[in-house]
Amino acid sequence: MLLPRRIVAPLAHARSAVERGFTAVEQRIDAAAHRRLARLPADGPRAWSVALVVFTLKQTWACLFGGLLLAVILATRLWYPDDVPLARNDFLTLAALALQVGMLATRLETVAELRVVGVFHVVGTAMELFKTDVGSWSYAADGVLRLGAVPLFSGFMYGAVGSYLVRVMRIFDLRFARYPRRWVTALVAAAIYANFFTHHWWWDARWALVAAVVAVWARCVMHVRVLTRVVRMPVLVAFGLVSAVIWVAENLATFAGAWLYPAQAAGWHLVSPHKLVAWFLLLVISVVLVTWVHVPRAPDGSGTAGAARDEVRRQGRRRRTDSTATTATAATRANSAPTTNAAGPPPRGPGSMVGSADGVGDGATV
Repeated sequence: MLLPRRIVAPLAHARSAVERGFTAVEQRIDAAAHRRLARLPADGPRAWSVALVVFTLKQTWACLFGGLLLAVILATRLWYPDDVPLARNDFLTLAALALQVGMLATRLETVAELRVVGVFHVVGTAMELFKTDVGSWSYAADGVLRLGAVPLFSGFMYGAVGSYLVRVMRIFDLRFARYPRRWVTALVAAAIYANFFTHHWWWDARWALVAAVVAVWARCVMHVRVLTRVVRMPVLVAFGLVSAVIWVAENLATFAGAWLYPAQAAGWHLVSPHKLVAWFLLLVISVVLVTWVHVPRAPDGSGTAGAARDEVRRQGRRRRTDSTATTATAATRANSAPTTNAAGPPPRGPGSMVGSADGVGDGATV
């Protein structure tokens, strides 16, 4: 059954894989996939089934770094020997670094994405240092590749979220209708980040911050490119879905002993669903960080609505300035004194000097 047109629309103004910033490997995958998909029907149940498969594969590809890191964490939980000199936490740090270098060397990740991962690493590690100090969660005490009580691989887990967000923006060619002004989103993100620290000795404002997020992003709709269709989804729904996936990944990571909450010290159990609120708010910080590196584009390919309005105002001021300058120049020329040309007779016109070559007596004026 076809979805309503207000949710799914035909793709217009499609950009090539190169224009969308695909890596060399992704360009080859994209070309091979389109050769196969071109033979499939463009409509009907089979077409929607294929679109669902492609959507799932694209999401998996966007999660590549985080998925590989989680797989390493689970594998070391099951098979890492206890009697090796290299501590498990140090091995996880080296493995995360090797994954990052390998993705860049094999062109599975771009340099721009690596910069985003670096920003997330710093922001996440700063929070980890504080949270472990106040006892919100804890890591095993082994290993030397650590800052205080925080093993360095923890920063890569935050980087995995940033990697997913920046990769999903180009893989799905995301566009945003009515995206809020970025300075407003930055204020909300700063308040959320501050609350992660201040709620330990002051009022916990998380529900007020959730309300602020809803108010700021309520009208924003995300346009997701899937094959020859664009699927529209409220951004708040996307925030909720991604937060749920991160919560599932967190349960797998705590099961593998990557870190533990105080309530899990006596024995592992599912992380409280209340953590979904924390992940929802942390995701908002992540989205805001990414949008300051990669400006959200409107469905028509321009910048955000706020940026478009600012550009219209700038163009208007520029036109008014140019018009004023042109008028002033014309008035100056009209009121200027006649000029002579030493290299030859000046051009004809009011106030010009002409000689006998013009058929008028020597020294005559017109």
